[in-house]
Amino acid sequence: MIVKKAMILAAGLGSRLGTLTQEQPKALVKVGAIPMIDRLLIQLREAGVEEVMINLHHHADMIKNHVNNQTHNGLEIRFSHETDLLLDTGGALVAAKNFFRGYLPVLIHNVDILTNLDISEMADSHLKHQAQATLFVSGRSSQRALLFDKNLQLCGWTNLKTEQIKWVNNPSVNLSPLAYNGVWLAQPEFIHQIPFKGKFSIIDAWLHMAKNKPIIGYRNDQFSWHDLGTVEKISHAEDQLNLKKP
Repeated sequence: MIVKKAMILAAGLGSRLGTLTQEQPKALVKVGAIPMIDRLLIQLREAGVEEVMINLHHHADMIKNHVNNQTHNGLEIRFSHETDLLLDTGGALVAAKNFFRGYLPVLIHNVDILTNLDISEMADSHLKHQAQATLFVSGRSSQRALLFDKNLQLCGWTNLKTEQIKWVNNPSVNLSPLAYNGVWLAQPEFIHQIPFKGKFSIIDAWLHMAKNKPIIGYRNDQFSWHDLGTVEKISHAEDQLNLKKP
């Protein structure tokens, strides 16, 4: 299945990137000599996406002007402004809920994630499980993890270091802790049914909605995956993928 719509979460401050984001937004930091948002837009277009929503906050005008000055070969791009308040991952989606229309799943992708994930393959899994949300997860090492049962239904969240756990329903055993990889699919109605407003984490919404909706993990440990949140991690991704450095 081809996914036609995607939302890029690009409003973050990028504070972990230090001086790189003092004068520019994280989305314009170069990875392999290409701004990360350009790299992602190219990838989405090649995957068959036709419409993109980008949320903005930190150096919003710089992102908007940069994107508008590029050629996107028919890709329709819109913007959701969070000028007054950075809404976090959950609030950003509710603020842009008018973008979530129709019956086909919408891809949500963090701007600072670089992966060769097969979006259509994940979409096929999403439809097979009749999920309201499908979360790209893997067994990589992570301090925080989502907890899934044997059917990959979301059951909770945990901080493995502090042993804090948030449950969807009652505490369970024999669960798999899997790392969330910053990419997921949502049915449009899922976004409209989120009961929270203002600033909130999407993880809290997943846990709440999973009480009576199928929130499914899509586990795949084979795809390349890189977090571009720090200078060191960008350099590591460039080395691993043999990308030309700026």
